[in-house]
Amino acid sequence: MSRTRGWFGWICAAFVSISLGHAAEGPLAERVILLANSDDPDSLRIARHYAEVRGVPAANIVALKLPLSEAITWREFIALLWHPLADRLIRDKWLDATPMELFDPIGRRKYAPYGHRIAALVVCRGVPLKILHDPDLVSEARPYTNHPQFRVNSGAVDAELSLLPAPGYNINAFVQNPLFQNERPADAERHIVRVSRLDGPTAADAYALVDLAVAAEKTGLLGRAYVDYSAKYRVGDEWLEATSRQLRDLSFDLSEDRDGNTMPMTARFDAPVLYFGWYAGDLDGPFRLPGFRFPPGAIALHIHSYSATSLRSTTHGWTAPLVARGVTATVGNVNEPYLEMTHRPNLLLRALARGWTLGEAIYFALPVLSWQAVAIGDPLYRPFAVSLEQQMEKRAELPPALAAYAVIRQMNELEAANQPDEAKALAIRSQRETPTLAVGMALATRLREADDKEGAGNALGFAAMIKRFSPDEWALAASAARLLAECGRGVRAVELWQTLLTLDKLPREMRIAWLREAAEAAKIAREVALASKWSAELAELTAPVEKK
Repeated sequence: MSRTRGWFGWICAAFVSISLGHAAEGPLAERVILLANSDDPDSLRIARHYAEVRGVPAANIVALKLPLSEAITWREFIALLWHPLADRLIRDKWLDATPMELFDPIGRRKYAPYGHRIAALVVCRGVPLKILHDPDLVSEARPYTNHPQFRVNSGAVDAELSLLPAPGYNINAFVQNPLFQNERPADAERHIVRVSRLDGPTAADAYALVDLAVAAEKTGLLGRAYVDYSAKYRVGDEWLEATSRQLRDLSFDLSEDRDGNTMPMTARFDAPVLYFGWYAGDLDGPFRLPGFRFPPGAIALHIHSYSATSLRSTTHGWTAPLVARGVTATVGNVNEPYLEMTHRPNLLLRALARGWTLGEAIYFALPVLSWQAVAIGDPLYRPFAVSLEQQMEKRAELPPALAAYAVIRQMNELEAANQPDEAKALAIRSQRETPTLAVGMALATRLREADDKEGAGNALGFAAMIKRFSPDEWALAASAARLLAECGRGVRAVELWQTLLTLDKLPREMRIAWLREAAEAAKIAREVALASKWSAELAELTAPVEKK
């Protein structure tokens, strides 16, 4: 991804010239518009499902006859999407504007806008994703087009629909987003429609996005946080540094990868409810584990130029593959956006942590519109609707495996308040009630750091009896095996390695890495037969392939 600087002081003339009244009040769901493709039955089903779950009036569904392809031309966009949608929104008083019998240079009907009362526009799978570059429409009328990389008009459909209340803007390059880092958006939001998309490789993936959001709003975010640095461009890593600080302030258990590559498949990656990283072209690392799924409510962002060039693949790019694996909210880019025109992870997290909706946070974190960005997820989703205090009060009602992460978060909070003994006591009580590997590791790690190997070994002794792990727990179990060996519980460590190495779908690279560790642990534990067996398997897997 290339970088560019400057020009952020420029304000689009369209925004300056519009004077709007106060936005209409009322329940957010009643002011959501759903956009579907009438030629795609799945698109209509997704829209109706969202309306039912969120209480959006059925009359708010706008179904247009659109191409079934992900990419369309500007002429198709204007004739089949922009004009019909604008006409419908004006007719139904969602967009307060006076149509004219005049057209701008690219064929859009002119209208004088006065305001809108749309809380969010939800674009449903089946509506085209991106608009192709049209060299005949290139114009030099905008400062950015002095730079060759911005002399383009290709972009995301959703990024153009954001500007429905600001017609007549130049489609080449981009338009500054007046909601970006705007702490008091009341005036600026009258000029912008917040757009997000329910989309993914399958209709079922898109259908599930609202269900996951609603489920997470009942429990609050439960899981760990992960930040994966690139070490390629300073500014991007600065955003991630700021993100890490916020995650610590929020008391999330945090893993950071700073080696410059994407996280290896063997990295600890249990319950990734928050993930921020870059910079690989396609989904990589622990996400590729067979059967991997995000916990409900998960928010994941991987910065890459073409992360959302298509939303139909489960392996190419990042945006669609993350959705296929059960993420609740993510963002991406349909073409090269250049780094400083992408969603800022630290700003996205800041807004969400304040209790803002996903739709509000997306636009707080995005510098420009009429460009390459798309956002996937329910715009009404509030991931921090439930506080940690509320989670702990109703811990017995939470899913046991995920409730463990509320306990760990509370432990972190107690330690930050200089109450380490209370944190350990909480972990011990939690393990007596419902033992989990996650809390066991959190307690054992703290005891080991206090040089209490005996206590750490006792805290993890039960781990060898666990015979089933979800894919995201595999590396956690391997970490437990290492800690058991370090604490003098070699036999228990070997038992845990045995369980891991009998997994049917264990990827080859993970098997090779763990066979080395398991064989060494077996030698130390004097499990001669196992050490010999694992060493022989390792030699076979790593032997050079003879050329015929």
